[in-house]
Amino acid sequence: MHEGDSTVQEEHVHTEHEHNGHDSEDHGGGHGHHGHGGHEDMVEDFKKRFFISLILTLPILAISPMIQHFMGVDWRFDNDMYVLFALSTIVFFYGGWPFLVGGIAELKDKAPGMMTLIALAITIAYSYSTVVVFGWDGNQLYWELATLVVIMLLGHWIEMRSIMGASNALEQLVKLMPNEAHRLDDDKQVEDVPLSEIRNKDWVLVKPGEKIPVDGVIVEGRSAVDESMLTGESIPIEKEDGDAVIGGSVNKEGSLVVEVEKTGEDSYLSQVITMVKEAQESKSRTQDLTNRAAKWLFYLALVAGFVTLFAWLALGYSFDIAIERMVTVMVITCPHALGLAAPLVVAVSTSISAKQGLLIRNRADFEGARNLNAVVFDKTGTLTKGEFGVTDIVASEGYSEEQVLQLAAAIEQNSEHPIATGIVQSAKERNLTIGKVTDFESITGKGIQGQVDGMKVNAVSPGYIKGENLPYDEHVFNALSEEGKTVVFVLADDKLAGMIALADMVRDTAKQAVAALKEKGIHSIMLTGDNQKVANWVAAQLGIEEVYAEVLPDDKANQIKKIKDKGWRVAMTGDGVNDAPALATADLGIAIGAGTDVAMETADVVLVKSNPNDVVALIDLSKKTYRKMVQNLWWATGYNIFAIPLAAGVLAPWGIIVSPAVGAVFMSLSTVIVAINAKLLKA
Repeated sequence: MHEGDSTVQEEHVHTEHEHNGHDSEDHGGGHGHHGHGGHEDMVEDFKKRFFISLILTLPILAISPMIQHFMGVDWRFDNDMYVLFALSTIVFFYGGWPFLVGGIAELKDKAPGMMTLIALAITIAYSYSTVVVFGWDGNQLYWELATLVVIMLLGHWIEMRSIMGASNALEQLVKLMPNEAHRLDDDKQVEDVPLSEIRNKDWVLVKPGEKIPVDGVIVEGRSAVDESMLTGESIPIEKEDGDAVIGGSVNKEGSLVVEVEKTGEDSYLSQVITMVKEAQESKSRTQDLTNRAAKWLFYLALVAGFVTLFAWLALGYSFDIAIERMVTVMVITCPHALGLAAPLVVAVSTSISAKQGLLIRNRADFEGARNLNAVVFDKTGTLTKGEFGVTDIVASEGYSEEQVLQLAAAIEQNSEHPIATGIVQSAKERNLTIGKVTDFESITGKGIQGQVDGMKVNAVSPGYIKGENLPYDEHVFNALSEEGKTVVFVLADDKLAGMIALADMVRDTAKQAVAALKEKGIHSIMLTGDNQKVANWVAAQLGIEEVYAEVLPDDKANQIKKIKDKGWRVAMTGDGVNDAPALATADLGIAIGAGTDVAMETADVVLVKSNPNDVVALIDLSKKTYRKMVQNLWWATGYNIFAIPLAAGVLAPWGIIVSPAVGAVFMSLSTVIVAINAKLLKA
């Protein structure tokens, strides 16, 4: 848009033109919407034009001979027609200006549409009335012209306010960022500085109840952080040292010191805002269709207008009556509602999805999500948590499961290994006390050992057990290994206390997502580089029937191709890191669990959370968005099927004639209905 010192008027030209037909290549459908997005001055401008034109229209109505005749009064005075001409000229040029300029812009773009129609209609009415005032025989149509302009301005003003509502979601996102931050200097003294002065590696203090000003990592403190406005995660998340925080989220209880990692353009929020803007501006297939339809509707209106003019003249009616019919047809046929049908729905659905942490990058592919036959999930990190959890504990005689886990957790508590973390976490979840460990040492490649409560404890691999020829239940061990689980042997004083089996834990939400997709008749398929045993175990837990295991990263794309060869529309869901080619090959590429790194180049949709249920939400939103678009398109086109013959005067023999002003009311109403219907879209 024209920004900075450009006048409202210049903006007007651009926006008006954009928001009508959106036909030209360089004005994507959603663009029209953007034209108004956030331009409160534009809404104000329409409001001002509306009220000034309305005030001028009252004397125009009072002076018009037809209105006086209708009311049974005679307020004629000398030169009253010239006063009428002067007032109407102001309404025509001042009130009609956005339409006149918009029409010229459309014609320049070779994309005639709504503005051109209105401009043509008011120009014909004004020109004809003016030649009548200055000597031509006939009745002038100034009062129709004035009421027409006033109603069109009112319709536009209402519609632009609703469009701004859709755009305001973006501005709400911008408002999430505080203007200042409490920066800590080298002496740990706090100074309040504007956000623009914050640099990477700076430390900032965030007090309870404040918004976090930057993307970064907590270096001191712990707190619950509310990220609901950013990711749709409804429950505040507990965060402590080393955890990442997002700028714009709210620090609930404790004080935090955060080391800055991203500011300005690179921050999560800026990237989301950019993506939402791009998505709203990217053309969708439905929008292309409406653009073409709006263009054809323009030609239809033009033809219908002239046919009406000549038909009424041929039937022996006077020129002013025929012109009035023509103007009514052209106004009532405006493809305005049609031009808005798709962009408004796009604007609403994009902002709804962004608030839920579903970021749409490619609108056309997102719209196609409603026709998916299969969703392919990458296993690690998508269907599973990507972290080890304890699945089975097999205790030897004389030990309980809790004791085995306690011993293992005690010896593993100082290790950073993912298996150790899983064991310790499991003990904590069961509220077990973890003893102190002394004389800790690592047995290279075999395991660890140390003293726990005066007892020698080892946590070792199957290789160590076999090497030491220690007896164990091979049947149970083999059964666990068959499921692809990792087995840790726990020894107490060199005797086997028990076995602990661990696996990459399946997400509960993955189970729900697979079930929900099944209900919709969509196949869930698992694709993984992991071995077949592990893959089968995970698939069995989730109810997934089709599994492709041991697939190398560069072969994932080929696998997607094979699935597509069945004639299926396929979505690929992965973490976006090594799945890039597969995401690009699928009909819809979904990067999941992006966290703050939302700029995934190959994904069509980026899911901020690692929740497979969001894939289901995405498909639902795609269906709802499409349904809303279709409703709007039916309304916008169906309305014209009735309106054109009515305006042309097919019911005239029965005394039913629609004036241009009533035509304008119908036209504006159809637009407002489309706008309201779009706003009713809910996630």
